[in-house]
Amino acid sequence: MLSGVARTEGNRAPGRPAAASRDDVLDAAVQVFLSGKRVDANAIAAQLGLGRTSIYRWFGSRHGLLGAALARQLERMVAYAERRSTATGGERLVEILDRAIHWLVEDGSLRTYFDQESTSALRVITRSDGVVHPAAVSIVEGLLERAEEQGYQPPIDRATLAYALVRLWEAFLYNDAVAGFQGDVERLSRVQAALLRA
Repeated sequence: MLSGVARTEGNRAPGRPAAASRDDVLDAAVQVFLSGKRVDANAIAAQLGLGRTSIYRWFGSRHGLLGAALARQLERMVAYAERRSTATGGERLVEILDRAIHWLVEDGSLRTYFDQESTSALRVITRSDGVVHPAAVSIVEGLLERAEEQGYQPPIDRATLAYALVRLWEAFLYNDAVAGFQGDVERLSRVQAALLRA
């Protein structure tokens, strides 16, 4: 389902192609990731007609590009789940977050990534000073804020709750003991609902 949520781009106008943008690089990285292949910054640069220095200037490293691509796809998934939800308040939060974690597990892209890159995958996804973890916290915090506008009253302050929910995802989906992917969705759903008190 990750791949089903990926944005597709329209055809470019005829003539000389415009220079590829940072967004074009991110979209290409997302597509490579979702296909189960290794994200290669040099290959993406060649595909888009860019110098690889542009990619490293924008993202710092291959891991920076990977993190930004994962954060973008997570944002798209949650936005898609939010658009499909008809619930309100705490029930809406549980429905959106449950749908997102099921998609993460069912698609298999993350499992393939962990199989291919093991420990580095865990670092890219869970580091507090990385790209993915802070982006995930921000996405969940936005969901909480919108739920509060509908009358939801979080049991603790919004920022702490968002941080705790994301760390729960990381604890139940990724096994740091072996740097693997475990995808323990059912227990995660129960704990998540209890934390949200919904």
